[in-house]
Amino acid sequence: MKRIAYLLLLSLLLVSCGTRSGYFKMEGRFLHMNQGQLYVYSPDGGISGLDTIRIEAGRFAYEIPCSQPATLVVIFPNYSTQPIFAEPGEAVEVKADASHLKEMEVEGTDDNELMTDFRKQIASVSPPEELKYAIQFIKDHPESVVSPYLLNHYLVQTESPDYRQAAQLLPPLLKEQPGNGMLARLSRQLKELGTLSVGSKLPGFSAKDVNGKPVSKATLSGQTVIISTWATWSYESLDLQRALSNAVKKGKIAALGICVDANAKEARQTLERDAIAFPNICDGKMLGTPLLRTFGLTTIPDNIVIRNGKVTERGITANTIRQRYGAD
Repeated sequence: MKRIAYLLLLSLLLVSCGTRSGYFKMEGRFLHMNQGQLYVYSPDGGISGLDTIRIEAGRFAYEIPCSQPATLVVIFPNYSTQPIFAEPGEAVEVKADASHLKEMEVEGTDDNELMTDFRKQIASVSPPEELKYAIQFIKDHPESVVSPYLLNHYLVQTESPDYRQAAQLLPPLLKEQPGNGMLARLSRQLKELGTLSVGSKLPGFSAKDVNGKPVSKATLSGQTVIISTWATWSYESLDLQRALSNAVKKGKIAALGICVDANAKEARQTLERDAIAFPNICDGKMLGTPLLRTFGLTTIPDNIVIRNGKVTERGITANTIRQRYGAD
């Protein structure tokens, strides 16, 4: 009888803490945000698509099935993002001020608490100092899942990437985290990026867009062209698509989208919903589509800028497109 009572008590404690086996839970509160909603997606497959977190009376709770560690990216109303690192059977508590999101605190697991310390460290420093702190963190914590996220965020998916530095930092992380899928993808990406670096000529290609119309190098020649990857589940990539669409409508640029969804019909519906008329390709091969290798694109979102037939930039943001081309 005592054993049964003990097991019941243990079960109640686990449920009250939100730590169900095979699930991950985050809950918390926001100052200066009484009601609203956040969006969340996972760049490494922790959840499928774009999900919604509702805030009521300044509080929220969000739980997902979780069989292996995953990175969740939370999108705030001001379009800034912050990562949460999910672990099976774990729960975290989030404390944040909507007006100072860089100082968001997440307690409950070692990796989220490390990320909290990093947020506090960079809260009031300049961008160059922020980069230095990120590099030092990666060197100090090769065992943490926070490090692959920071490496990708500060050295790869940025308007001023440093692929050489990223490649130098990668080996200790691979040694400490041999089963980390994000690191494996980063390793492949860094090897493949050299196939179409800044200064390279745009290679020849041919494909059909989601409406069956042919697209090739010839159809994009003689203009400033931005080739961009996207997915229906990635808010950042959809925001970039909309910025590109406005710039195209104003006659500022030409664009080509490559959707990595498995279903071309869903891609077409999203394009129609957002009134995006420039060519978009979706062959259903997802990240295995040959066009990604052709253009040296291996992640979502990503892009290259071509002027006079040559690559001049990589990985520009939606805000840069809006500022540069007046694409409001």
